[in-house]
Amino acid sequence: MKVAVIGTGNMGTILIEAFILSDSVLAKNMNIYNRTQPKAQAIKAKYPNIHLCSSEIEAAQNSELIFVCVKPGEMHTVLSKLAEHLYADQCVVSITSPISVAQLEEMLPCNTARLIPSITNKVFSGVSLLSFGENCSNKWREAIRQLASNISEAIEIDNNITRISSDIVSCGPAFFSYLAQAFINAAVEETKIDPNTATVLTEKMLIGLGDLLRSGQYTLPTLQEKVCVKGGITGEGIKVFEQELGDVFNRVFLATHEKFGDEITKLEKQFEHKY
Repeated sequence: MKVAVIGTGNMGTILIEAFILSDSVLAKNMNIYNRTQPKAQAIKAKYPNIHLCSSEIEAAQNSELIFVCVKPGEMHTVLSKLAEHLYADQCVVSITSPISVAQLEEMLPCNTARLIPSITNKVFSGVSLLSFGENCSNKWREAIRQLASNISEAIEIDNNITRISSDIVSCGPAFFSYLAQAFINAAVEETKIDPNTATVLTEKMLIGLGDLLRSGQYTLPTLQEKVCVKGGITGEGIKVFEQELGDVFNRVFLATHEKFGDEITKLEKQFEHKY
């Protein structure tokens, strides 16, 4: 199967490398294009068998499965260019959350789907979120599920929970990295530990936490119960969280949803179909 990736920014590059390194797609079967060529050329230098295309149209015409990995504001322009060059049995997959599969279907004469990746897919971990157009064939649904499963836990979602699901699996690594760095900074400021040691200890702790959860021996609540002995030191720390965190995560999700709503409003001026 020939696969195109149009847009080789952060997430496009993650998909390219994850597909190749997981042996899901051979480099020689991948066509890539980016508006600014140096980014695509850097990938070509790393994987010489990849075909570097001169336009998004060339990439699409020479592929069966086409991933469009451009910014939301650029999506309508790219889809408009591609539409007249696509045929019914191809499949176009967007990775952009503010654009629904219904909006893809209204513009394109082929199968459509959405796959929202996470940076964790780079190491074949985490979740990728799937949604399919009403007219997407079973053949393409299964093919996309298999590709996603090769690099992640593939989970199909309804359109109405797209933003919160993306907040958790795609934005989540950045959110928790920020919290971890604040954790490290506080340790350095309040004690005699040096930044390097605090960073190493925190990173190893997080890896160990992930391994514990992966093992299935603990859930998040039961793990907290095991560590947090009544009247102990951990419990005192938890009390501070309970007092200080308040509704911070509620406000995080309200902020991301507000931004999401703004993006949808802008995009609906380009697309006839509302989100």
